[in-house]
Amino acid sequence: MGIDIGGTGIKGAVVNLETGELLSKRKKISTPEGAEPEDILSAVMELSDKLRKHKSIRGSDHVEIGICLPSIVRHGVTHSAANISKRWLGLHAEHLFSDGLGQAVALANDADAAGLGEQRFGAAHGRLDSVLVTTLGTGIGTALIHGGHLFPNTELGHLELDGHADYERFASARAREIENLNFEAWGARLTPYYRKLEQLFCPDVFILSGGISKQAEEFLHLIEVQTPIIPAALRNNAGIIGAAILADEAASLRADADTPATH
Repeated sequence: MGIDIGGTGIKGAVVNLETGELLSKRKKISTPEGAEPEDILSAVMELSDKLRKHKSIRGSDHVEIGICLPSIVRHGVTHSAANISKRWLGLHAEHLFSDGLGQAVALANDADAAGLGEQRFGAAHGRLDSVLVTTLGTGIGTALIHGGHLFPNTELGHLELDGHADYERFASARAREIENLNFEAWGARLTPYYRKLEQLFCPDVFILSGGISKQAEEFLHLIEVQTPIIPAALRNNAGIIGAAILADEAASLRADADTPATH
């Protein structure tokens, strides 16, 4: 089960990790106003209960759960709070969700989860070069992948650029929506951002993720950079799928740790 917590919505599904396909329909509920930890936990528990009714896992004794959210996550602790309550800062969020759901969970940054989803089943599958996944949504998330491996918690949406202390507030999909920008005006804001990423990291390809990626053909050509930009294959499901991948990997690590060593 993968659950993706965003600034405006929390969505989840049961995932087939052999194919990357969603076994259930994607369920979504609104992110509680203020995005306080207890309220987010309650929403995740509600969503989890709905997903457990799906025929593919109904009656199962145990289903692994992966959760991603818009925060730096290190060793289960959230260290930033982009578009969520500041009470997440320094919180052992992995314990919060594990205690609430009554089982171990895997926890990660939302853009990192989307990057993993694209690397395993999407537009980055099979690539061993440098890939920079960008998620355009309530904010701007990034996932840097090289040689098929993720460098976590890059948080490049928060670059200071062109007089903007936090560029995601100027160029995210949410900013476009609030200011009612057409794609040409939005592309003019995105171009300097992608040029800066290009200058700093020289990726071989940008992969654009997030809900807006389903409209990629309407605006990608307006972002003027030399590096190719392609839409995410998994679109807005990438975070859900990546979170499920993390849950599976964490379960394997726990199983290995519990297996007695043989000599």
